[in-house]
Amino acid sequence: MGRSKKPLPLLEGVTIEAVAAEGKCLLHWGDLVVFVPWCVPGDVCDIQIHRKKHSFAEGEVVRFVEQSKVRAVPFCQHFGVCGGCKWQNLPYDEQLRFKQQQVFDQLTRIGKIELPEFRPILGSVKTQEYRNKLDFGCANKRYLTKEEFQRREESGERREGASLKDVPAIGFHITGAFDKILPIERCWLMDDIQNRIRNEIRDYATREGLSFFDLRQQVGLLRDVIFRNSASGELMVIIQFHYDETGGEREAKALLQHIADKFPEITSLLYLDNQKCNDTIGDQQILTFKGTDHIYELMEDLRFKVGPKSFYQTNTEQAYHLYSVVREFAFAPSPVTLLCKQSEQVRAHHSPLIYDLYTGTGTIANFVAKKAGKVIGIEYVPEAIEDAKVNSEVNGITNTLFYAGDMKDVLSDDFIREHGRPDVIITDPPRAGMHPDVVKTILRAAPERIVYVSCNPATQARDLQVLDTDYRVVQVQPVDMFPHTPHVENVVLLERRTS
Repeated sequence: MGRSKKPLPLLEGVTIEAVAAEGKCLLHWGDLVVFVPWCVPGDVCDIQIHRKKHSFAEGEVVRFVEQSKVRAVPFCQHFGVCGGCKWQNLPYDEQLRFKQQQVFDQLTRIGKIELPEFRPILGSVKTQEYRNKLDFGCANKRYLTKEEFQRREESGERREGASLKDVPAIGFHITGAFDKILPIERCWLMDDIQNRIRNEIRDYATREGLSFFDLRQQVGLLRDVIFRNSASGELMVIIQFHYDETGGEREAKALLQHIADKFPEITSLLYLDNQKCNDTIGDQQILTFKGTDHIYELMEDLRFKVGPKSFYQTNTEQAYHLYSVVREFAFAPSPVTLLCKQSEQVRAHHSPLIYDLYTGTGTIANFVAKKAGKVIGIEYVPEAIEDAKVNSEVNGITNTLFYAGDMKDVLSDDFIREHGRPDVIITDPPRAGMHPDVVKTILRAAPERIVYVSCNPATQARDLQVLDTDYRVVQVQPVDMFPHTPHVENVVLLERRTS
């Protein structure tokens, strides 16, 4: 017989010390760092360790002995189960303080380069209902909370894993339980209209006996619901269905008609039959049931066409402040410019050639185009590039060019020789940061300045370390796009070294 595992300890009356990554907090236990979710610094707790490694452990709070004075009351009924807004229990000014510190720690610890004094983080204009896009899954297996599960066991109901089989739900997927959905009654991330529509879809589907999707078996009609709204007052709803061999289109259109009649606020009601194993829609045909196949987002005097597949920053008002920082960094006079007012370099900076890498639907490219001589945008997704071209056309912008393809392949020495050496490169890569080949090409292109926008300061710091050979960081501006989460954006201005 094998030896039984030694039970993991219960830490009694320990104090949470600091905020850690992924919305967790930490404390020290001997030589180990213990990571704990759903608490704040200053909480005194009893913590049950449930995982122990050589250098760290993970645990959960089983009792609050004394709650921290640095604490806010969570406003959402789903807090503690839904993983979306893990910092609701932290006052917003404390969230901003920790995010500022996170950017500083990652740029200094990972980048190990000389840095200027950081600007204070730009807090979000809104801390509730700030998103313009939400995606809800549908499933025939409703996730049970611990309290619900305990009540089932106490009442003698049969145990069915961690879900209530055949009780459908619309809501968010649970981490570690990919086929189970936490039903969401009210989400505070977007205007309340999405709550009313989502709950009506649930009630109608339940009343009419429509089947909800089973991700394991790949059967069931109602699969996913996406909401998009805009500053123009438009509202898009996209419903994913999964037809089977017996049909489903008739039932789907009856649901769509019911929603269209009950919610005239919807300006774009779209649908699709997704037969894939996942819910992504980038390669799917999307049909229009009512209204247009797009909505328009507004920013200053610009209009941006947003389709069901388009990428657009999900915090509309804060995106304006983020892009304003980018524009400022791209065009603000540098110390060298101020000293050489008659030089060709200065005239270039008055109407510079700008490369916008990872341009998406060209939002930044079009936003800065008015001050540029020409803006060239590059993006991997062809549909996004088509949107970028449309957005230039809609706004009468004629000094932009857009190219689709893998960044490391498109941005080559030949491409730069053909289109000209950029005066400014704006780069806004995905969380993984820039490919090493892209960084090397940027160094060979030798723009006077680089504006680096990042949703992951850790990979940004890695790239800054490589760029440090030829560039120095002169400005750092953290921006909070996602209140109540640990995520933070950061904008860095780099200028080419003169010696």
